[in-house]
Amino acid sequence: MQPTLLILAAGMASRYGSMKQMEGFGPVGETIMDYSIYDAVRAGFKKVVFIIRKDFADDFKNVFEPKWKDKVQLDYVYQELRAYTDGFGVPEDRTKPWGTAHAVLCAAAAVKEPFAVINADDFYGRDAFEKAYRFLTEKSNKGSYSIIGYELIKTLSDNGTVNRGICQVDENGNLSAIAERLNIAMKDGKVICDDDQQPKELPLNTSVSMNFWCFDASLFPYTEKLFRQFLAEQGIKPKSEFFIPIVADQFIRDGGTIEVIPTSAQWFGVTYKEDAPEVRKALKELVDAGEYPVGLWKQKEISTS
Repeated sequence: MQPTLLILAAGMASRYGSMKQMEGFGPVGETIMDYSIYDAVRAGFKKVVFIIRKDFADDFKNVFEPKWKDKVQLDYVYQELRAYTDGFGVPEDRTKPWGTAHAVLCAAAAVKEPFAVINADDFYGRDAFEKAYRFLTEKSNKGSYSIIGYELIKTLSDNGTVNRGICQVDENGNLSAIAERLNIAMKDGKVICDDDQQPKELPLNTSVSMNFWCFDASLFPYTEKLFRQFLAEQGIKPKSEFFIPIVADQFIRDGGTIEVIPTSAQWFGVTYKEDAPEVRKALKELVDAGEYPVGLWKQKEISTS
């Protein structure tokens, strides 16, 4: 069964200040998502499902349908506030949906096969997609998921602090826990976390999550069960969020395994507007080096690895 790529594109981009998922960063206006789709297709993925907001669905489809509909199967699902709440009394002052795990749950009707999950505004690199495809086609099952692990030093911004999910990896290379660390930045050659947790200094090669996960379709009923528990315990809080790591941690406690797959890829993204010129520069260098063509979707055929 061929795996699907699920792209989380419903975020509000509050720190960035605009809908960065739609912004062009490549030589002829390629979005970061375009590079992810290209890498996924050449790794072997045959289907892409976008999780978006219903209010900008038409604009979104007008951008991506003409480019990719002849290269890969496309589908769209909407993350809406009351999806899967089953009559739960949503607080009146709640305006945004429930977080990344809720977004994934909203795709249950569209995804029946093993699948990868990524963010729309992160550049992950070819190596990550090839390793994800290999895991999904060879190893994924209802008791075994995976996460692509990036080296912390390759995920920092020169323009401000970042938050990262720090992966604790056991002796078998499996995830034992994820700890969200805040306000991470390079200071005097060291990576420092300015939060209330310890340790303050983190090794440069610490494995971190950039929200690139590989799941079996059995994740959906499991997540739905946990979402009901989350609503009962946290639903009345107007800013509570149901994140993928919450599901992953419980999955591990319930006896599942999540393999941490290291990647050599350089991550980059646009957390801040000031990151945009560096992203454009990095993409131009990759194009100039022959790693990507100009106009990714204009290729008559995308050769798979």
